[in-house]
Amino acid sequence: MARIREFDIDQAVDRAMDLFWRRGYAETSLQDLLRELSIGSGSFYAAFGSKEQLYIRSLDRYIHLQGDDLERTLDGGTGIRLAVRKVLTSLIEADLADPTRGCLVVDTATHCGGQPSAAERANTGIRQVESLLAGALEQAQTRGEISSDKDPRKLARFLTTVIQGIRVIGQARTGREFAEDALSTAMRALD
Repeated sequence: MARIREFDIDQAVDRAMDLFWRRGYAETSLQDLLRELSIGSGSFYAAFGSKEQLYIRSLDRYIHLQGDDLERTLDGGTGIRLAVRKVLTSLIEADLADPTRGCLVVDTATHCGGQPSAAERANTGIRQVESLLAGALEQAQTRGEISSDKDPRKLARFLTTVIQGIRVIGQARTGREFAEDALSTAMRALD
């Protein structure tokens, strides 16, 4: 008779995501995961298959949550300039509050390049940001908030690069002035 699973899978993925986010993929051992999730190795393998599969699942969860947050901010009815400023400012503040946290997508892109499935997921996360920004910029252009001579897709790619760069400089602890100068320059791209 098969044993009944005694833990919540979604909650376990959230806890694993947090652990990977804090420590990184390479620095998180199977034993760390078992301890964090309070499960045995048999339950772990039955539920997740492998450390890499759990990492991918955790990364997917992170991308989903971050996408939801970005979409809510962009759809907040505040206008594109205020929404973009809010997105960039919130990232700067998060990195100043905890520079070790950073961004799981950036960490994956820079440390897991040898894992094709992880690199593919990082690309998916970056493309999601680009897509959400492009959609918001297209709508803003229709409303006359940005000039018709701007290319929303190219502008979205630029802002996506700025977002990822802010996450990197936050981890490098370059400080508020450095990040806010980048934010100011990025905001001028919307003029």
